[in-house]
Amino acid sequence: MNVVQAIAEVLKREGVQQLFAYPINPVIESCAEAGIRPIIVRQERTGIHMADALSRLTSGSQVGVFACQNGPGAENAFAGIAQAYTESVPLVFLPAGPPRAQAGYFPNFSPSINYRNVVKSAEQLTNPAMVWDAMRRAFSQARNGRPGPVMVEIPADVGLLEVEPYDYVPSATYRSAPDGRDVDEVARVLIEAERPVLYAGQGVHYSRAWDELRTLAELLEIPVATSLEGKSAFPETHPLSLGSGGAANPAAVHYHVGDADVIFGIGCSFARTGFGIQFPTGGKTYIHATLDAADINKDLPASHALVGDAKLTLQALIEAVGDRLGGKPRRRLEAVTSQIKTQRDEWLQQWTPKLTSNDTPINPYRVIWDLMQTIDVPNSVITHDAGSPRDQLSPFWQAVTPLSYIGWGKSTQLGYGLGLAMGAKMAEPDKLCMNMWGDAAIGMTGMDFETAVRNNIPIMSILFNNFSMAMEIPAMQISTAKYNSTDISGNYADFARALGGYSERITDPAEIIPAIKRGVQQTLEGRPVLLEFITQKEIEYSMRRVAIAPRQTP
Repeated sequence: MNVVQAIAEVLKREGVQQLFAYPINPVIESCAEAGIRPIIVRQERTGIHMADALSRLTSGSQVGVFACQNGPGAENAFAGIAQAYTESVPLVFLPAGPPRAQAGYFPNFSPSINYRNVVKSAEQLTNPAMVWDAMRRAFSQARNGRPGPVMVEIPADVGLLEVEPYDYVPSATYRSAPDGRDVDEVARVLIEAERPVLYAGQGVHYSRAWDELRTLAELLEIPVATSLEGKSAFPETHPLSLGSGGAANPAAVHYHVGDADVIFGIGCSFARTGFGIQFPTGGKTYIHATLDAADINKDLPASHALVGDAKLTLQALIEAVGDRLGGKPRRRLEAVTSQIKTQRDEWLQQWTPKLTSNDTPINPYRVIWDLMQTIDVPNSVITHDAGSPRDQLSPFWQAVTPLSYIGWGKSTQLGYGLGLAMGAKMAEPDKLCMNMWGDAAIGMTGMDFETAVRNNIPIMSILFNNFSMAMEIPAMQISTAKYNSTDISGNYADFARALGGYSERITDPAEIIPAIKRGVQQTLEGRPVLLEFITQKEIEYSMRRVAIAPRQTP
């Protein structure tokens, strides 16, 4: 047995069913020999995005794996790994490296050196005997603690060397719970709070704590907002749901966060980002429950903290809160839910002209609204892309089932959504999996639509084409006026058709729903779909980066 055969054996025992890859890396052949299907992409970044989505849609129970060649492959993969790192996504990265005698000096690119700041761990197999221990460490790191990518570099002169067989035991996931005294104190604070808000992040997804989140919210009669990454952790049709917060926000998120006296964050980092809720620091008590103690007091001062797995934390809180309440209701549910409903109704009434617009070019909000009214939302998975598609989709899309929305925004690389949709489809083959992107994003990773065609991955891709980088126009007014610097162009329906997929170009609002229905039918027949909507240069967003003012004490 050689080193790459040993790696394939490890992957098989760890439950890996497909290897996302770009040649040449000898691991690809060893995996194919072992019955692990190689998915070959058109560029490295998209393969990592696919592995990323597979990990997310399985809450990390399946760890996505990506392999690429030495030199340019490892160099090109950097952006995808960096994005997975900022989004705290567990995956295993297996780049080939230069021969050991050429490693670490100019001009040879050394993955184990250059990736250290964007992975949880980085190892180089300098000796074939290392392979079993290195791979065990990699999967254990990926499965435990704060999620994130890990890397094992395979030098070109090591991969085919012989290694002694070994009875490899698959890694396990271990969880920790917070201190009981801290849990009891947090239960007291939440019960005594006058205007609490519960803020759920993607830690709830990784611990699969959706039922516990709902139980605690209903027990405390507390409104729930989610981060963009945590969106779908709480059903957004629930009377206590405020929706998800990002760069753009529903009105209920904005108003309740501003008005809250206590904000309890569970499975979140509270990281300061332009693509998340801008939490005010004055006049509020923050309770921070997180798996990673390094998050605490990083960007927001926490009055109370609970360190541990989100599911175990919520279970402990449910018990502590139940004991304190003694089965007595809070008796404020009707007032809270009525306020949320009023805020939502008024907000939707304000946005109805755009959501139902008959204008041409088509308003992108009309496409989002019609899509949500047409498809089977509970049995679908959708993700956005960076820029306008994110800020137009996230406030209005009502996610009702867990892991039905892949939100992201700690890093905002254009073109991320296509690979996520393809990886989601591989994890959830019976669901309609979609990405929503713009004409700038398709310019980054659009060729990988052919990857969906070639590998029989029938996603539905929703493209907004306004022939412009519209969001950038306010920041580039002179260069646009003098040199048309924000103008871009293309007939992407023709492009997708040329790559072998099903596509339509839609210009009439009356054709939005019929086109969506035809697209869904094509995915059911096994064909990837691209629906290109010719849209307005829409740059109005729902409370996008509007500062949230803390409640003023009389």
